Amino acid sequence: MLLLHIDGQPVRVKAGSSVAAALRLAGGMGVARTSVTGQPRAPFCGMGACQECRVRIDGRQRLACQAVCAEGMRVETSA
Repeated sequence: MLLLHIDGQPVRVKAGSSVAAALRLAGGMGVARTSVTGQPRAPFCGMGACQECRVRIDGRQRLACQAVCAEGMRVETSA
């Protein structure tokens, strides 16, 4: 198990988990961001094509479905 932070909240996940999976564990619905109209957006395709899982990881914009969790990682969903 490793510890990362999603929007400042600690989340423990199994090593090798994707950030998209960690979002799901942390928030139930796995919301990654909100649309310009304020609607919650979550990972959809799971392979990076839809871009719905855009988050900021350690200060850089990335796709949650393509990022593997690392110890101490900081994820911001309001990116």
